Amino acid sequence: MKIAIVNDMPMAVEALRRALAFEPAHEVVWVAGDGAEAVQRCAEFTPDLILMDLIMPVMDGVEATRRIMAATPCAIVIVTVDRQQNVHRVFEAMGHGALDVVDTPALGAGNPQDAAAPLLRKIINIGWLIGDRGNRERAAPSPLRNSASRQRLIAIGSSAGGPAALEVLLKGLPQNFSAAIVLVQHVDQVFAAGMAEWLSSASGLNVRLAQEGEPPQPGTVLLAGTNHHIRLLKNGTLAYTAEPVNEIYRPSIDVFFESVAQYWSGDAVGVLLTGMGRDGAQGLKLMRQQGYLTIAQDQISSAVYGMPKAAAAIDAAVEIRPLDKIAPRLLEIFGK
Repeated sequence: MKIAIVNDMPMAVEALRRALAFEPAHEVVWVAGDGAEAVQRCAEFTPDLILMDLIMPVMDGVEATRRIMAATPCAIVIVTVDRQQNVHRVFEAMGHGALDVVDTPALGAGNPQDAAAPLLRKIINIGWLIGDRGNRERAAPSPLRNSASRQRLIAIGSSAGGPAALEVLLKGLPQNFSAAIVLVQHVDQVFAAGMAEWLSSASGLNVRLAQEGEPPQPGTVLLAGTNHHIRLLKNGTLAYTAEPVNEIYRPSIDVFFESVAQYWSGDAVGVLLTGMGRDGAQGLKLMRQQGYLTIAQDQISSAVYGMPKAAAAIDAAVEIRPLDKIAPRLLEIFGK
């Protein structure tokens, strides 16, 4: 994979170079010392992946991510020495299309290969995404729901660009919104609690991490909170599971949507927002096949038109809507 490094700290650049050297297939094609230089270099030669620092002179990683994704889009992973201190900046960058975040590998601390492992694993995931290896058909589950039930669920999946999209969508819903909402966002569990708190503060809704064994609850927004998949069980409760192990992203949107199609006993809407790759498209299609309304974000309003495009391509979405029109549509359906 052709990889670019954007970082103003020579020690961090060296740490990244050493980590990447453990995988001979990775090639560092250029290094930029600030965001402005990165935007220019990316226009001259767009790599497969950019490892983007957050705090830099001239232009920070958030603005650089925004400009690159607007002009010469490619996969971007935020690399920072302190994820917790920069949590809001991370969400901003992800809102502009960054795919993930990882700590800068430490130089001279323990086994260097162990220090490089988290970064290399993220890069493997990115490679699968941009290589589209997740395209596979799934068998439709048998319908089990009771159409007479009055339970209401909105299942939402998002990835790159998701934090900002979720903020817009949730802000469009009233605080007394009666349907249960479950969110599956591609985000490392280190950031899940902070994201729930951030979305709750931004939207005014009750957003918190989903707990093992609890059911979706009316008036509550539950966010998948671990690096395991989240799925709905036959008894109507939520559970975290390591299976299937071959899913590229954890938590997988497909895994959750499929479980809703199979086990939800009431009314439901599936919503697939901005993101790279295909996760969620097949699960959304299964929800449609079970008679649920399915919505995909449109291209113009998507930071990264990958997952919604994949859903549209296989006719998984009943409706394709601009981001700002999705909340009003949900209110039409479940507002009473």
